[in-house]
Amino acid sequence: MEPWRPSPRNPMDRIDPNTFRFHFPNLLYASGRKLCYLCFQVEREDYFSCNDSDWGVFRNKVHPWARCHAEQCFLSWFRDQYPYRDEYYNVTWFLSWSPCPTCAEEVVEFLEEYRNLTLSIFTSRLYYFWDPNYQQGLRKLWDAGVQLDIMSCDDFEYCWDNFVDHKRMRFQRRNLLKDYDFLAAELQEILSPGQQRKRDWPFPPRPGAQVDPRSWVQEVTEPGISTRRHSLHLLVSFLLPRPAMNPLQEDIFCRQFGNQHRVPKPYYRRKTYLCYQLKLPEGTLIDKDCLRNKKKRHAEMCFIDKIKSLTRDTSQRFEIICYITWSPCPFCAKELVAFVKDNPHLSLRIFASRLYVHWRWKYQQGLRHLHASGIPVAVMSLPEFEDCWRNFVDHKDRSFQPWHNLDQYSKSIKRRLGKILMPLNDLRNDFRNLKLE
Repeated sequence: MEPWRPSPRNPMDRIDPNTFRFHFPNLLYASGRKLCYLCFQVEREDYFSCNDSDWGVFRNKVHPWARCHAEQCFLSWFRDQYPYRDEYYNVTWFLSWSPCPTCAEEVVEFLEEYRNLTLSIFTSRLYYFWDPNYQQGLRKLWDAGVQLDIMSCDDFEYCWDNFVDHKRMRFQRRNLLKDYDFLAAELQEILSPGQQRKRDWPFPPRPGAQVDPRSWVQEVTEPGISTRRHSLHLLVSFLLPRPAMNPLQEDIFCRQFGNQHRVPKPYYRRKTYLCYQLKLPEGTLIDKDCLRNKKKRHAEMCFIDKIKSLTRDTSQRFEIICYITWSPCPFCAKELVAFVKDNPHLSLRIFASRLYVHWRWKYQQGLRHLHASGIPVAVMSLPEFEDCWRNFVDHKDRSFQPWHNLDQYSKSIKRRLGKILMPLNDLRNDFRNLKLE
Protein backbone atom coordinates (compact mmCIF):
# COMPACT_ATOMS: atom_id res chain seq x y z
CA MET A 1 0.00 0.00 0.00
CA GLU A 2 1.38 3.40 -0.99
CA PRO A 3 2.11 5.80 1.90
CA TRP A 4 -0.29 8.70 2.26
CA ARG A 5 0.92 11.93 0.72
CA PRO A 6 -0.74 15.32 1.08
CA SER A 7 -2.39 16.62 -2.06
CA PRO A 8 -0.51 19.46 -3.78
CA ARG A 9 -1.72 22.97 -3.09
CA ASN A 10 -0.59 26.34 -4.27
CA PRO A 11 1.73 28.29 -1.95
CA MET A 12 1.12 31.79 -0.69
CA ASP A 13 2.93 34.59 -2.51
CA ARG A 14 3.86 36.61 0.59
CA ILE A 15 3.12 36.84 4.30
CA ASP A 16 2.04 39.76 6.45
CA PRO A 17 4.83 41.84 8.09
CA ASN A 18 3.41 41.23 11.57
CA THR A 19 3.30 37.49 10.90
CA PHE A 20 6.96 37.59 9.90
CA ARG A 21 8.00 39.59 12.96
CA PHE A 22 6.11 37.25 15.30
CA HIS A 23 7.01 33.85 13.85
CA PHE A 24 10.60 34.30 12.62
CA PRO A 25 12.79 35.73 15.45
CA ASN A 26 15.74 33.65 16.74
CA LEU A 27 14.19 32.67 20.08
CA LEU A 28 15.13 29.93 22.50
CA TYR A 29 11.61 29.74 23.95
CA ALA A 30 8.95 30.79 21.42
CA SER A 31 5.67 30.79 23.30
CA GLY A 32 2.50 30.72 21.21
CA ARG A 33 4.30 30.09 17.92
CA LYS A 34 2.74 26.76 16.97
CA LEU A 35 2.66 27.45 13.23
CA CYS A 36 5.62 26.79 10.95
CA TYR A 37 6.29 28.94 7.90
CA LEU A 38 8.47 27.79 5.02
CA CYS A 39 9.66 30.40 2.52
CA PHE A 40 11.18 28.73 -0.51
CA GLN A 41 13.07 29.53 -3.68
CA VAL A 42 13.46 26.94 -6.46
CA GLU A 43 15.83 27.44 -9.36
CA ARG A 44 16.03 24.97 -12.19
CA GLU A 45 19.36 24.77 -13.95
CA ASP A 46 20.82 23.43 -17.13
CA TYR A 47 24.58 23.01 -16.59
CA PHE A 48 24.51 25.77 -13.97
CA SER A 49 22.60 28.14 -16.23
CA CYS A 50 19.41 29.23 -14.49
CA ASN A 51 16.34 28.75 -16.65
CA ASP A 52 13.43 28.99 -14.26
CA SER A 53 12.64 30.16 -10.75
CA ASP A 54 9.76 29.72 -8.31
CA TRP A 55 9.06 31.53 -5.06
CA GLY A 56 6.44 31.13 -2.38
CA VAL A 57 5.47 30.42 1.22
CA PHE A 58 3.91 27.33 2.80
CA ARG A 59 2.35 27.05 6.24
CA ASN A 60 1.57 23.85 8.08
CA LYS A 61 -2.01 22.55 8.02
CA VAL A 62 -3.49 22.19 11.49
CA HIS A 63 -6.78 20.44 10.75
CA PRO A 64 -7.17 17.45 13.16
CA TRP A 65 -8.26 15.13 10.34
CA ALA A 66 -5.47 16.12 7.91
CA ARG A 67 -2.39 17.47 9.65
CA CYS A 68 0.40 18.35 7.25
CA HIS A 69 3.66 20.09 8.06
CA ALA A 70 4.95 22.87 5.85
CA GLU A 71 7.84 20.67 4.66
CA GLN A 72 5.38 17.99 3.52
CA CYS A 73 3.30 20.59 1.70
CA PHE A 74 6.39 21.73 -0.19
CA LEU A 75 7.52 18.21 -1.10
CA SER A 76 4.08 17.33 -2.42
CA TRP A 77 3.89 20.57 -4.41
CA PHE A 78 7.40 20.10 -5.82
CA ARG A 79 6.70 16.56 -7.03
CA ASP A 80 3.63 17.87 -8.81
CA GLN A 81 5.36 20.92 -10.32
CA TYR A 82 8.69 19.29 -11.22
CA PRO A 83 8.13 15.64 -12.20
CA TYR A 84 11.45 15.29 -14.06
CA ARG A 85 13.96 13.71 -11.67
CA ASP A 86 17.07 14.07 -13.83
CA GLU A 87 17.12 17.89 -14.04
CA TYR A 88 19.28 20.11 -11.83
CA TYR A 89 17.61 22.14 -9.09
CA ASN A 90 18.78 24.57 -6.40
CA VAL A 91 16.27 24.78 -3.54
CA THR A 92 16.51 27.17 -0.58
CA TRP A 93 14.26 27.03 2.48
CA PHE A 94 13.84 29.69 5.18
CA LEU A 95 11.99 28.03 8.08
CA SER A 96 10.56 29.45 11.28
CA TRP A 97 11.09 26.00 12.92
CA SER A 98 13.61 23.30 12.02
CA PRO A 99 12.16 20.03 10.63
CA CYS A 100 10.80 17.32 12.92
CA PRO A 101 12.20 13.74 12.65
CA THR A 102 9.34 12.60 10.37
CA CYS A 103 9.84 15.51 7.97
CA ALA A 104 13.61 14.96 8.04
CA GLU A 105 13.07 11.33 6.96
CA GLU A 106 10.77 12.43 4.15
CA VAL A 107 13.28 15.04 2.95
CA VAL A 108 16.02 12.39 2.82
CA GLU A 109 13.74 10.13 0.76
CA PHE A 110 12.92 13.11 -1.47
CA LEU A 111 16.63 13.73 -2.11
CA GLU A 112 17.04 10.10 -3.10
CA GLU A 113 14.40 10.68 -5.78
CA TYR A 114 15.94 13.94 -7.03
CA ARG A 115 19.62 13.05 -7.24
CA ASN A 116 20.58 16.36 -8.90
CA LEU A 117 18.87 18.61 -6.37
CA THR A 118 20.78 20.80 -3.90
CA LEU A 119 18.89 21.82 -0.76
CA SER A 120 19.88 24.59 1.66
CA ILE A 121 17.89 25.07 4.88
CA PHE A 122 18.15 28.25 6.94
CA THR A 123 16.06 27.95 10.10
CA SER A 124 15.17 30.63 12.61
CA ARG A 125 14.74 28.25 15.56
CA LEU A 126 15.52 24.65 16.51
CA TYR A 127 12.47 22.49 17.24
CA TYR A 128 12.87 20.35 20.41
CA PHE A 129 16.65 20.58 20.05
CA TRP A 130 17.22 18.80 23.40
CA ASP A 131 15.36 15.67 22.18
CA PRO A 132 17.75 12.98 20.76
CA ASN A 133 15.21 12.02 18.08
CA TYR A 134 15.05 15.59 16.77
CA GLN A 135 18.85 15.87 16.90
CA GLN A 136 19.15 12.65 14.91
CA GLY A 137 16.75 14.05 12.31
CA LEU A 138 18.99 17.07 11.76
CA ARG A 139 22.05 14.84 11.48
CA LYS A 140 20.29 12.70 8.86
CA LEU A 141 19.62 15.81 6.80
CA TRP A 142 23.25 16.87 7.15
CA ASP A 143 24.51 13.40 6.18
CA ALA A 144 22.27 13.52 3.11
CA GLY A 145 24.10 16.62 1.87
CA VAL A 146 21.67 19.30 3.07
CA GLN A 147 23.23 22.62 4.08
CA LEU A 148 21.89 23.59 7.52
CA ASP A 149 22.36 26.94 9.21
CA ILE A 150 20.66 29.37 11.58
CA MET A 151 19.12 32.41 9.91
CA SER A 152 21.37 35.45 10.17
CA CYS A 153 20.60 39.13 9.68
CA ASP A 154 21.24 38.87 5.92
CA ASP A 155 18.80 35.95 5.68
CA PHE A 156 16.10 37.88 7.54
CA GLU A 157 16.55 40.86 5.25
CA TYR A 158 16.44 38.58 2.19
CA CYS A 159 13.15 37.08 3.41
CA TRP A 160 11.74 40.52 4.14
CA ASP A 161 12.53 41.71 0.63
CA ASN A 162 11.22 38.64 -1.19
CA PHE A 163 8.58 36.89 0.93
CA VAL A 164 6.93 39.65 3.01
CA ASP A 165 4.23 42.03 1.83
CA HIS A 166 6.10 44.93 3.40
CA LYS A 167 4.48 47.70 1.33
CA ARG A 168 7.86 49.45 1.00
CA MET A 169 8.50 49.47 4.74
CA ARG A 170 12.21 49.25 5.51
CA PHE A 171 13.65 46.13 7.07
CA GLN A 172 14.47 46.40 10.78
CA ARG A 173 16.48 43.75 12.59
CA ARG A 174 15.14 44.65 16.05
CA ASN A 175 14.59 41.54 18.23
CA LEU A 176 15.16 39.12 15.34
CA LEU A 177 18.60 37.92 16.52
CA LYS A 178 17.93 37.67 20.26
CA ASP A 179 19.19 34.07 20.74
CA TYR A 180 21.20 33.65 17.54
CA ASP A 181 24.51 32.84 19.26
CA PHE A 182 22.95 30.15 21.43
CA LEU A 183 21.08 28.49 18.55
CA ALA A 184 24.14 28.62 16.29
CA ALA A 185 26.27 26.97 18.96
CA GLU A 186 23.64 24.31 19.58
CA LEU A 187 23.29 23.46 15.89
CA GLN A 188 27.07 23.23 15.56
CA GLU A 189 27.22 20.81 18.49
CA ILE A 190 24.37 18.68 17.13
CA LEU A 191 26.07 18.35 13.75
CA SER A 192 29.56 17.74 15.11
CA PRO A 193 30.39 14.04 14.60
CA GLY A 194 31.84 11.89 17.40
CA GLN A 195 31.49 14.51 20.14
CA GLN A 196 29.78 14.04 23.48
CA ARG A 197 27.38 16.75 24.47
CA LYS A 198 28.89 19.12 27.01
CA ARG A 199 25.66 20.65 28.33
CA ASP A 200 22.26 19.49 29.47
CA TRP A 201 19.56 21.44 27.63
CA PRO A 202 17.41 23.43 27.71
CA PHE A 203 19.68 25.82 29.63
CA PRO A 204 21.12 28.96 27.98
CA PRO A 205 24.92 29.34 27.57
CA ARG A 206 27.12 31.67 29.56
CA PRO A 207 26.20 35.34 29.17
CA GLY A 208 28.13 36.90 26.31
CA ALA A 209 29.07 33.57 24.71
CA GLN A 210 29.44 34.00 20.95
CA VAL A 211 29.76 30.96 18.72
CA ASP A 212 29.44 30.60 14.94
CA PRO A 213 28.07 27.40 13.33
CA ARG A 214 30.86 27.67 10.78
CA SER A 215 33.56 27.48 13.48
CA TRP A 216 36.49 25.25 12.60
CA VAL A 217 40.11 24.91 13.59
CA GLN A 218 42.72 26.79 11.59
CA GLU A 219 45.39 24.61 9.98
CA VAL A 220 48.72 25.94 8.82
CA THR A 221 51.61 24.71 6.71
CA GLU A 222 55.25 25.66 6.93
CA PRO A 223 56.15 28.50 4.54
CA GLY A 224 59.00 28.31 2.11
CA ILE A 225 62.03 30.38 3.06
CA SER A 226 64.16 32.25 0.53
CA THR A 227 67.84 32.96 1.20
CA ARG A 228 67.97 36.00 -1.09
CA ARG A 229 68.47 39.46 0.33
CA HIS A 230 65.20 41.29 1.06
CA SER A 231 64.16 44.13 3.27
CA LEU A 232 65.11 44.01 6.93
CA HIS A 233 61.48 43.44 7.92
CA LEU A 234 61.16 40.33 5.72
CA LEU A 235 64.50 38.96 6.92
CA VAL A 236 63.54 39.35 10.56
CA SER A 237 60.14 37.74 9.93
CA PHE A 238 61.89 34.68 8.45
CA LEU A 239 63.97 34.26 11.61
CA LEU A 240 60.92 34.13 13.87
CA PRO A 241 59.58 30.69 14.96
CA ARG A 242 57.21 29.12 12.44
CA PRO A 243 54.35 26.62 12.88
CA ALA A 244 55.14 22.96 12.24
CA MET A 245 54.37 21.58 8.79
CA ASN A 246 50.83 20.25 8.61
CA PRO A 247 49.82 19.66 4.97
CA LEU A 248 46.39 18.48 3.89
CA GLN A 249 45.80 14.76 3.79
CA GLU A 250 45.01 13.30 0.38
CA ASP A 251 41.46 12.27 1.27
CA ILE A 252 40.69 15.67 2.81
CA PHE A 253 41.90 17.44 -0.33
CA CYS A 254 39.82 15.26 -2.66
CA ARG A 255 36.71 15.54 -0.48
CA GLN A 256 36.89 19.27 0.27
CA PHE A 257 38.20 20.52 -3.07
CA GLY A 258 35.96 18.21 -5.09
CA ASN A 259 33.87 20.19 -7.56
CA GLN A 260 31.02 17.71 -7.96
CA HIS A 261 27.52 19.18 -8.14
CA ARG A 262 26.49 17.14 -5.09
CA VAL A 263 28.53 15.51 -2.36
CA PRO A 264 29.25 11.89 -3.36
CA LYS A 265 28.58 9.07 -0.92
CA PRO A 266 29.46 8.67 1.88
CA TYR A 267 28.11 12.16 2.62
CA TYR A 268 30.26 14.65 4.50
CA ARG A 269 30.40 18.34 5.31
CA ARG A 270 31.98 20.60 2.71
CA LYS A 271 34.08 23.13 4.58
CA THR A 272 36.00 26.22 3.58
CA TYR A 273 39.73 25.74 2.94
CA LEU A 274 41.94 28.54 1.64
CA CYS A 275 45.45 27.71 0.42
CA TYR A 276 47.68 30.58 -0.68
CA GLN A 277 51.18 31.27 -1.98
CA LEU A 278 52.88 34.62 -1.39
CA LYS A 279 55.64 35.33 -3.91
CA LEU A 280 57.89 38.10 -5.14
CA PRO A 281 57.38 39.22 -8.77
CA GLU A 282 60.39 37.16 -9.92
CA GLY A 283 58.82 34.02 -8.46
CA THR A 284 60.63 33.66 -5.12
CA LEU A 285 58.34 31.98 -2.59
CA ILE A 286 57.93 34.04 0.60
CA ASP A 287 55.16 32.16 2.39
CA LYS A 288 52.47 29.54 1.84
CA ASP A 289 49.70 28.48 4.18
CA CYS A 290 46.42 26.62 4.40
CA LEU A 291 43.64 28.23 6.43
CA ARG A 292 40.19 27.21 7.61
CA ASN A 293 37.33 29.10 9.21
CA LYS A 294 37.71 30.06 12.87
CA LYS A 295 35.08 31.21 15.33
CA LYS A 296 33.33 34.28 13.92
CA ARG A 297 36.16 34.50 11.37
CA HIS A 298 35.96 33.19 7.83
CA ALA A 299 39.07 31.81 6.16
CA GLU A 300 39.29 34.91 3.96
CA MET A 301 39.51 37.14 7.04
CA CYS A 302 42.21 34.91 8.55
CA PHE A 303 44.03 35.22 5.23
CA ILE A 304 43.87 39.02 5.34
CA ASP A 305 45.23 39.05 8.90
CA LYS A 306 48.10 36.75 7.93
CA ILE A 307 49.09 38.68 4.80
CA LYS A 308 49.02 42.00 6.68
CA SER A 309 51.66 40.67 9.06
CA LEU A 310 53.91 39.53 6.19
CA THR A 311 53.71 42.44 3.76
CA ARG A 312 54.30 45.56 5.83
CA ASP A 313 57.08 46.70 3.50
CA THR A 314 55.02 48.73 1.01
CA SER A 315 58.06 49.37 -1.20
CA GLN A 316 58.16 45.68 -2.15
CA ARG A 317 55.60 44.21 -4.55
CA PHE A 318 54.02 40.83 -3.82
CA GLU A 319 51.93 38.38 -5.82
CA ILE A 320 49.38 36.10 -4.14
CA ILE A 321 47.57 33.09 -5.55
CA CYS A 322 44.62 31.69 -3.56
CA TYR A 323 42.99 28.30 -4.00
CA ILE A 324 39.69 28.16 -2.13
CA THR A 325 37.03 25.46 -1.85
CA TRP A 326 34.08 27.92 -1.79
CA SER A 327 33.98 31.32 -3.49
CA PRO A 328 33.88 34.27 -1.03
CA CYS A 329 30.63 35.40 0.59
CA PRO A 330 29.51 39.04 0.01
CA PHE A 331 31.08 40.28 3.26
CA CYS A 332 34.44 38.61 2.58
CA ALA A 333 34.40 39.86 -1.01
CA LYS A 334 33.94 43.42 0.26
CA GLU A 335 36.78 43.00 2.77
CA LEU A 336 39.13 41.54 0.14
CA VAL A 337 38.45 44.48 -2.17
CA ALA A 338 39.13 46.98 0.62
CA PHE A 339 42.30 45.12 1.63
CA VAL A 340 43.78 45.13 -1.88
CA LYS A 341 42.75 48.76 -2.38
CA ASP A 342 44.57 49.76 0.80
CA ASN A 343 47.63 47.74 -0.23
CA PRO A 344 48.34 48.55 -3.90
CA HIS A 345 51.69 46.74 -3.67
CA LEU A 346 49.77 43.44 -3.55
CA SER A 347 48.47 41.52 -6.56
CA LEU A 348 45.79 38.91 -5.73
CA ARG A 349 44.30 36.12 -7.86
CA ILE A 350 41.56 33.77 -6.61
CA PHE A 351 40.76 30.29 -7.94
CA ALA A 352 37.60 28.70 -6.49
CA SER A 353 36.67 25.04 -6.71
CA ARG A 354 32.95 25.78 -6.27
CA LEU A 355 30.63 28.80 -6.22
CA TYR A 356 29.02 29.44 -2.83
CA VAL A 357 25.22 30.04 -2.95
CA HIS A 358 25.72 31.34 -6.48
CA TRP A 359 21.98 31.56 -7.22
CA ARG A 360 21.43 34.36 -4.69
CA TRP A 361 21.77 37.95 -5.84
CA LYS A 362 23.98 39.21 -2.99
CA TYR A 363 26.53 36.46 -3.57
CA GLN A 364 26.57 37.20 -7.29
CA GLN A 365 27.11 40.88 -6.48
CA GLY A 366 30.08 39.94 -4.29
CA LEU A 367 31.74 38.11 -7.19
CA ARG A 368 31.06 41.04 -9.52
CA HIS A 369 32.54 43.42 -6.94
CA LEU A 370 35.78 41.42 -6.86
CA HIS A 371 35.95 41.26 -10.65
CA ALA A 372 35.23 44.99 -11.12
CA SER A 373 37.89 45.88 -8.53
CA GLY A 374 40.67 44.13 -10.44
CA ILE A 375 40.76 40.93 -8.38
CA PRO A 376 40.46 38.08 -10.90
CA VAL A 377 38.14 35.27 -9.79
CA ALA A 378 38.40 32.06 -11.78
CA VAL A 379 37.25 28.45 -11.46
CA MET A 380 39.83 25.79 -10.63
CA SER A 381 40.57 23.40 -13.49
CA LEU A 382 43.01 20.51 -13.78
CA PRO A 383 46.23 22.66 -13.74
CA GLU A 384 45.11 24.48 -10.58
CA PHE A 385 44.12 21.23 -8.84
CA GLU A 386 47.52 19.75 -9.72
CA ASP A 387 49.38 22.83 -8.44
CA CYS A 388 47.38 22.83 -5.21
CA TRP A 389 48.07 19.09 -4.81
CA ARG A 390 51.84 19.59 -5.24
CA ASN A 391 52.13 22.49 -2.79
CA PHE A 392 49.60 21.82 -0.03
CA VAL A 393 48.99 18.05 0.14
CA ASP A 394 50.99 15.33 1.86
CA HIS A 395 50.97 13.30 -1.38
CA LYS A 396 54.08 11.17 -0.63
CA ASP A 397 55.37 11.75 -4.17
CA ARG A 398 52.16 10.46 -5.71
CA SER A 399 50.75 12.39 -8.66
CA PHE A 400 47.27 13.89 -8.60
CA GLN A 401 44.54 11.53 -9.84
CA PRO A 402 41.51 13.48 -11.13
CA TRP A 403 38.11 12.31 -9.92
CA HIS A 404 35.38 11.30 -12.35
CA ASN A 405 34.12 14.15 -14.59
CA LEU A 406 36.41 16.76 -12.99
CA ASP A 407 36.81 18.59 -16.29
CA GLN A 408 33.08 18.50 -17.04
CA TYR A 409 32.19 19.91 -13.62
CA SER A 410 34.83 22.61 -13.98
CA LYS A 411 33.49 23.71 -17.37
CA SER A 412 29.93 23.83 -16.03
CA ILE A 413 30.95 26.03 -13.08
CA LYS A 414 32.97 28.26 -15.43
CA ARG A 415 29.89 28.81 -17.58
CA ARG A 416 27.90 29.77 -14.53
CA LEU A 417 30.60 32.18 -13.31
CA GLY A 418 30.80 33.68 -16.80
CA LYS A 419 27.09 34.46 -16.75
CA ILE A 420 27.38 36.03 -13.29
CA LEU A 421 30.27 38.26 -14.38
CA MET A 422 28.68 39.17 -17.71
CA PRO A 423 28.24 42.96 -17.90
CA LEU A 424 24.65 44.16 -17.69
CA ASN A 425 25.02 45.88 -21.06
CA ASP A 426 25.77 42.52 -22.67
CA LEU A 427 22.68 41.05 -21.00
CA ARG A 428 20.53 43.90 -22.34
CA ASN A 429 21.93 43.36 -25.84
CA ASP A 430 21.14 39.66 -25.59
CA PHE A 431 17.53 40.47 -24.77
CA ARG A 432 17.35 42.96 -27.64
CA ASN A 433 18.66 40.30 -30.01
CA LEU A 434 15.91 37.87 -29.04
CA LYS A 435 13.40 37.64 -31.88
CA LEU A 436 10.12 36.78 -30.26
CA GLU A 437 7.24 36.09 -32.62
